[in-house]
Amino acid sequence: MTAQVQSPPAPTRLTVRQVAAAVVGNALEFFDFISYAFFAVQIGQTFFPGHSAFQSLMLSLMTFGVGFIGRPVGAVVIGAYGDRVGRKPAMILSFLMMSVGVLAMAVTPSYAQIGMAAPIIVLVARLVQGFALGGEVGPTTAFLIEASPPLRRGFYGCWQYGSQNLAHLAAGLIGLALASYMSAATLSAWGWRIPFLIGACVLPVGFLIRSGLTETLAPTERRAPRTPEDQAAFRRAVILGFAMLCSTTVSFGVFTFMTTYAAAILHMPQKIAFGATITWGAFGLMASLAGGALSDRFGRKVVMVWPRLAFLVLILPCFIWLARARTAEALILTVAVLTTLSCLSAGVGLVCLTESIPKSVRSGSLATTYAIAIAVFNGTVQLLVTWLIKVTGDVLWPAYYMAGATALGLIAMALMRETAPVKRGLNWAA
Repeated sequence: MTAQVQSPPAPTRLTVRQVAAAVVGNALEFFDFISYAFFAVQIGQTFFPGHSAFQSLMLSLMTFGVGFIGRPVGAVVIGAYGDRVGRKPAMILSFLMMSVGVLAMAVTPSYAQIGMAAPIIVLVARLVQGFALGGEVGPTTAFLIEASPPLRRGFYGCWQYGSQNLAHLAAGLIGLALASYMSAATLSAWGWRIPFLIGACVLPVGFLIRSGLTETLAPTERRAPRTPEDQAAFRRAVILGFAMLCSTTVSFGVFTFMTTYAAAILHMPQKIAFGATITWGAFGLMASLAGGALSDRFGRKVVMVWPRLAFLVLILPCFIWLARARTAEALILTVAVLTTLSCLSAGVGLVCLTESIPKSVRSGSLATTYAIAIAVFNGTVQLLVTWLIKVTGDVLWPAYYMAGATALGLIAMALMRETAPVKRGLNWAA
């Protein structure tokens, strides 16, 4: 009789190399995301010359948005590949495809040099990158949860969100440095490429460390049969998880918009506006990891629910104060407080959802749920709130939109089942 192959035993801790290998793709995604948003004007001038600066910018932003179209497709294809073949092959595949978009932005010649080939290359690269990114979160989050010690899954799983915040901090600092020390002409000519070249330098390192990972999905666990009870629990988890991700992705989209909001809507100086992204990155990184560690001690639900409730209560007062004061202090404090409360619960929510999905379908289900939420909600936040502000004249629409999404996510978080294996403290929301 052939012995069944079991999953590798859980380690006592993950190494820095293993965590870095899992989150490097996610970090590069958001570093690229923010860098593109910062330099959309310069990218438009380079690849999409139009009859006006506005037309050039809109073509640039439309190309940026094309990446969201490929995400659900990539989530289904690469996510399912991670359940059928293994986490490691899926992670390597998504990273290799992601490299196409990063390299294209860094090295593609301008429209003035190669004509229509330039925008076509960038457009195709963004589609390929979006496809790859759609399949990135599922396999990597599944790997982090499955490779972690059971009593430390919250902390290690929250590195997925922590890596996003780290990427925003890096992008904000680099963007601020380039805007401060380069002339507008130099920035438009070639300076905007520097963040993408930095990202390209990370690609060989990321591929190398991902290639050295150990698979966490044993052959006997692939396509494992599920009971009717398992299927019911799975459907419940995905529905509630989608509502949670609606809340967190809308918050993410508004925080991404804060630099533009401060500069374009509240008419604050650009250098002060950059402080919103830097503050978000720094406080979000600390809060994400703290939330994960707290959830390992007190349970997932208490850390999801109570900070998210405080976040809901403070959204509107913070935005009202910011809209009236319009000072650097108001901007930094508003972003710091709201980011801390949001990120304390957001990463834990992703961990809870991942643990709630059966291992045999975890990669594909998580990837698809996450990608659809990102495409529908995060991909439309900036456009929608800008339009609402323009139509109504009310600068508080980011707060209204975020509060509505947060209320929906809070209900879903309260209805989620507790997934922490051991709760060593009080669990007020069990």
